[in-house]
Amino acid sequence: MREICHALRADVLHLQTVSSFEPNRAVADDLRQLLSSVDLGNLRLALEVRQAPGRVLAPELLKIMRDKNMIHCVDLSKGEEPAYESDILYTRLFGKGQHNIYQPTDGELVEIDRRASGSKSQKVVMSFHFVRMYKDAVRLKTYKQTGRFPMITKSTGVSSLEEVLSEDAEFPATKQQLIRKQGWKLFDMTETARVNAVKVLQKLPEGTYDDITQVMEKLEHLAR
Repeated sequence: MREICHALRADVLHLQTVSSFEPNRAVADDLRQLLSSVDLGNLRLALEVRQAPGRVLAPELLKIMRDKNMIHCVDLSKGEEPAYESDILYTRLFGKGQHNIYQPTDGELVEIDRRASGSKSQKVVMSFHFVRMYKDAVRLKTYKQTGRFPMITKSTGVSSLEEVLSEDAEFPATKQQLIRKQGWKLFDMTETARVNAVKVLQKLPEGTYDDITQVMEKLEHLAR
């Protein structure tokens, strides 16, 4: 991995534990020996410890991380904070949906940017993992450069939602199926406001819809 990072000119190597990882003294000793057995040079390690929300890192693990100048990787989109300050803030962004099935609103991206900018770290690394990670990264970059978020479709309102659903919505589908599979997506309610599709789809009457035309006709009728 060190050789791969060198070839890619990457200065940070991300490590992730399994969710069942339980740091005890034996594990801590093994980790210290492992990290002491290789010369990383200028390569920094960012450790992401997967565990239940709200749990704090074990003192034994924290000591090793700080002794080895490791970066505590967190997810700013979920409100996580590093256990200690580092010269590098490293965040992997998954959002508040199931795994990475999510698309952050403009407001959520602003909050991520606010928290990252408010860090005392000298460098911030953001790794986007949302379903539309590349487009969402561009949205934040555009906001940072212009102060405005770009539209994500070519239209607004119900027409924008139709663009989004037309990408991969499968029919026939019930209201709940549409919400579960399409509700995470954003559409342009107006030129300056992005909204999650679930906020509109939940207004649909219960039932099964044969095609997207039926969905759009019902939503247009409700909007009158």
